[in-house]
Amino acid sequence: QVQLVESGGGLVQAGGSLRLSCAASGSIWSINDMGWYRQAPGKQRELVASIASGGATTYVDAVKGRFTISRDNAKKMMYLQMNSLTPEDTAVYYCNADVRAWLSTQYAAYWGQGTQVTVSS
Repeated sequence: QVQLVESGGGLVQAGGSLRLSCAASGSIWSINDMGWYRQAPGKQRELVASIASGGATTYVDAVKGRFTISRDNAKKMMYLQMNSLTPEDTAVYYCNADVRAWLSTQYAAYWGQGTQVTVSS
């Protein structure tokens, strides 16, 4: 069983910062790509940032220069440092990872339960 658990969400004023964390646990053989998604009310879930096992990163244009994604492979952790937050960043943020579990020959996508980020104006 593989679990992803997010933490670090909350309420912050515009211009503020938050750091999200994602902890992966369970019967994990290896983790490939990881990413942060978000879903605002009435909108589709969108990819915010991704990071490959080797560290290569991608960002959606709306967060470039403000958000930084990182990971600690040894600790099976992923982070999202969010600076200069705006009300448009308000959403539920989800952790996603491509995980190969023990005794498995394939990678599968796993999701966390989500953490709410609310930015007030």
